[in-house]
Amino acid sequence: MLHISPSSLVLLPALAKIVCEPNWKWQKREKPMANYDLFYVWSGEGEVQLNGRPYEVGKGSCFLFRPGDHTSATHNPQKPLVLTYIHFDVKEEVSLEPEPYRVLRETVEFEHLLSRYVRMFLVKTFAAEEEARLILKLLLIHLLREDMEGPVERKGSNQLTEAIHEIANYIKQNPGVPHRVEDLAQRAQLSPRYFSIKFKEMTGMSVQSYMIRTRIERAQHLLMHAGMNVTEVADALGYRDIFFFSRQFKQYTGKSPSEIR
Repeated sequence: MLHISPSSLVLLPALAKIVCEPNWKWQKREKPMANYDLFYVWSGEGEVQLNGRPYEVGKGSCFLFRPGDHTSATHNPQKPLVLTYIHFDVKEEVSLEPEPYRVLRETVEFEHLLSRYVRMFLVKTFAAEEEARLILKLLLIHLLREDMEGPVERKGSNQLTEAIHEIANYIKQNPGVPHRVEDLAQRAQLSPRYFSIKFKEMTGMSVQSYMIRTRIERAQHLLMHAGMNVTEVADALGYRDIFFFSRQFKQYTGKSPSEIR
């Protein structure tokens, strides 16, 4: 599905985001699936049967049912499933299909695309079908990427690399904030120890060293281009002791802040 054109996607009216009723169940199909069905679980607990194989499902569970599949499902009435389903067909020959099932590692972007797709058909939006085909193609690419990259813990995976780079960029954008490793690790959805190890592997320095370097680089910029004096810069970047700031600045740059100013 990587190389199909969006115009070959046939959008079908069977689509929704629903909160399943407590007594909901998806009866075993007498006839096989007639088209593709992208089926995503936002929350809740349940079980899906796909061609006789059971899958325990919860948040992030995602299926791509194919024509010919036999499906059924039940859920925990105390924790009802919240689902999005999108039925579609493809007019051209398909190769490189996403796997039938996975639990998505990264859900925010995928859920945003799902919501936008459904929203296209809630009101009469100009060029809704054209945009919906593009969104559906992006959703399929997302699934293929998840399938190709494998578990997030694998060293060098794109998902892990993106998470570390996002944190590094976040530190750089907020140099005056006293970041805690525990908070940064939680933001990356990693344990503090694993986060610290991978951060150093990918950036070449420890989290603490990276924070200091980023702060000093920002201090250099403020001293040279913002018209701020040494005291103002130290205060802006969270230094309570101007002498400590000056000493750390010289350690990293070889010059005192007053020489830069």
